Amino acid sequence: MKMRKMMMGLAMLALAATGALTGCQKTTGNVELTFLNGKAEVVDWIDAKIKEFEAANPTIKITQEFDKDASSALKTKINGGDIPDITSVYENSLVNGGYYYDMSSFSAWNRVSSSVKELCTDPLTNKQYRLATNKTTAGLFYNKDIFTACGIAAEPATWADFIADVAKIKAQNYIPLYMGGSETWMLGHLMEFWGHGIIKENLGNVAANLAFINNDQTKLNFTGTGSAIKTFATRFLELKDAGCWNSDFVTASYDDQIENFATGKAAMFSQGMWALSKVTAKNPTMASKIGFMPYPSMDESKAPKAVVLSDVDSGYSVMKATKHATEAEKFLNFLWNVDNQKAYCELVSAPSAFTDVDANWSVIKDTVATALSKGFNIGFTSTPSGFGGGECGALIQGLYIGDYTADTFTTKYASDWNAAYNANK
Repeated sequence: MKMRKMMMGLAMLALAATGALTGCQKTTGNVELTFLNGKAEVVDWIDAKIKEFEAANPTIKITQEFDKDASSALKTKINGGDIPDITSVYENSLVNGGYYYDMSSFSAWNRVSSSVKELCTDPLTNKQYRLATNKTTAGLFYNKDIFTACGIAAEPATWADFIADVAKIKAQNYIPLYMGGSETWMLGHLMEFWGHGIIKENLGNVAANLAFINNDQTKLNFTGTGSAIKTFATRFLELKDAGCWNSDFVTASYDDQIENFATGKAAMFSQGMWALSKVTAKNPTMASKIGFMPYPSMDESKAPKAVVLSDVDSGYSVMKATKHATEAEKFLNFLWNVDNQKAYCELVSAPSAFTDVDANWSVIKDTVATALSKGFNIGFTSTPSGFGGGECGALIQGLYIGDYTADTFTTKYASDWNAAYNANK
């Protein structure tokens, strides 16, 4: 009897052990991915899609990590050895450092337009380390009703026209141009589109891009006669003196910017198409009132055209350090399927890079097309790691509160840019 009980006990222990091992095998069979996202407008959408994906793929778990300054967050994670599997951050310095996974063999490229694939191709290696799902445009949104009420019959074509219109708007007690200056990436965009726009227009996009990547100061001319950086700082302070900016410029947020434009308090704001859905969600009646125009050039010495951003958007990169590239591609293919991309385009108000996706992405599609035809089309700037939009925006905050004159801002900007560039050699 004792022997029988002992044998039964051993059998039960064996079964328990087998069950425990089986449970461990199920646990170790799970794959966990992290996705570092810097695009505020899509956080909730991504979370919802993660739930759908996990329901269909129960062995793959995904965590979205959002950071409004995702570029800095990624560098911190790289330095700390906590590298995400997927990220929305793409920088040339990280490409050169070998941090991205080669996505050239991803099946989704068969659906991407040739022009977008070309923009996603690294010119030095001819490989694709990101896939951008959309095209984007950035410029100045404006309220057509406010322009009419202020006696502005046409979009300003020159800097002088723009300053005159700012005065008209201010006189009618509207905020001429609202900025969420507490979020420094938005201020960095002012330099990228308005300041760097001068360089891009003068050199042409291809030559300017190479000059930025190589820090060729013979062409960029940050501190010499006719410096685009000094022109930007001078014009920025001119706008401040004209009462162009909101009084809470330094403390206002992105959401404050959307709120003030959507509720008719601000005549203009500087953003890309990604912000349009938030405006119309806040106030659906705004859909018929929104105008969109290029940035009037700050440099009129050579009679330049206005500039408008036209580039790829919503890029996804897989990090080389990932141990789960196959699962990462599977998740991305899910995000990129036709139905999801149609919904995504309409959420972020941007046309798709996929040739098989037909989306009603914006009520101002024709307006955008007109703006692109009027302005010189520029791309995003290739900035050195450590001196991106956030760092530049912090300097512009300082310019606004009086820490710098136009001259000292120019010197500081050039010094910080060069230091970041040299640190990444």
